[in-house]
Amino acid sequence: MKQGLEAVCLVLAPLLIVAGCGTAPKKPQTQQPSQSSPKYYSDDGPPLAIPDNLASIPDAVPRDEPFHKFANRPYTVFGITYAPLVSKEPTRERGMASWYGRKFHGQKTSSGEVYDMFAMTAAHKTYPIPSYAKVTNVKTGQSVVVRVNDRGPFHSNRIIDLSYAAAARIGIVNVGSGLVDVERILPGGNDAVASTVAAPPPPPAAVAQVETPVVSQEGAALWLQLGAFSSVEGAESFRDHVGRELSWLLEPINIASGAGVHRVRIGPYRNLDEANAIGDKVRRSLGVAPVLTRR
Repeated sequence: MKQGLEAVCLVLAPLLIVAGCGTAPKKPQTQQPSQSSPKYYSDDGPPLAIPDNLASIPDAVPRDEPFHKFANRPYTVFGITYAPLVSKEPTRERGMASWYGRKFHGQKTSSGEVYDMFAMTAAHKTYPIPSYAKVTNVKTGQSVVVRVNDRGPFHSNRIIDLSYAAAARIGIVNVGSGLVDVERILPGGNDAVASTVAAPPPPPAAVAQVETPVVSQEGAALWLQLGAFSSVEGAESFRDHVGRELSWLLEPINIASGAGVHRVRIGPYRNLDEANAIGDKVRRSLGVAPVLTRR
């Protein structure tokens, strides 16, 4: 979830306080998985005593909650800028999940809430805080619904960090990580998501994440959203930065404004294959994970 996050907080405190990092406790600089054990972050591990009711801990129940005032602003970690979603669009992605345990138990998350490794929670780089997601182990089909209340994991090939309880529910505690599908769950149900076939996910090795709304219509206008900002000035500044970094890009960089949000995006694309191919190239060139949207 949080490898090296404390070091970033110390160096970039004014920026990351905006993203919620300012409330996070200090942690050792090295949080890469241990070389001797790939099961969890170094210095971390499972609880010393596992509750008898671990298997019966209920899934998180999606509720309509206001987005956190500070934890959803754009932020930068290790030179990569992340623009959290501030919408209620259903999305889906595939990638590697990991988990974090007793080392962080009782410490504050980016939302300011205390991390409980026995609650069904998770950390995600760009899902709104708070929001909800269904995480499914691709290998076994086991799934769990979690509440996203933290940022991370800032490891290049992972898309979500689960609490110990959530990781146990889908069977990745012993192996430490696993390939998962992550689907954002909205209060009131995901009728639009449930009634369609999942879009092909990006490869697991892709840097960061692509959160892909489920789209089944070939030929629909698809856009790659690179960032969302509350001010037009911030959106224009980011657009200019993207233009300098993506000199190979043929499509214009567009700012779509509505409901007080200014979205920087490129496109439109004719199909998912085309959009995903450009999205992969954007991630490699820019270090920003695009969001595939139909509007």
